[in-house]
Amino acid sequence: MSHEPQNTPRDEQAAYDASVRFIGLVHALRASAETALGDDTNPLRQARRQGLEGVKAAKRSLGLLEMLQEKTLGNLGESEREELWHALRGVRAALVEAEERLAELEAADGAAVALPSAGPGLE
Repeated sequence: MSHEPQNTPRDEQAAYDASVRFIGLVHALRASAETALGDDTNPLRQARRQGLEGVKAAKRSLGLLEMLQEKTLGNLGESEREELWHALRGVRAALVEAEERLAELEAADGAAVALPSAGPGLE
């Protein structure tokens, strides 16, 4: 007689619920990183300041995703693993793009020509 535990419908439902919550966490961390990066190409935004802070926030979210990957290695179902990998790839690509845009903004800012100031008494 085998004494191995049998999976009950309640166990299967608990595993499914945990999987749904895990995927929700992965989506939330990815969305947080994407929101932090924002759309720095919009001229109405202060892209450089928000972009730098956004990059920092996105890196924190990426760090959390990488920690999840490390801590759950070998313990995820296929759909959970795919969602995590998809989020990691997406955030890493968005970070590279944002860092390139920031570098371009800084290079353009450094190349700007200073306008002459008004003479004495004309200010």
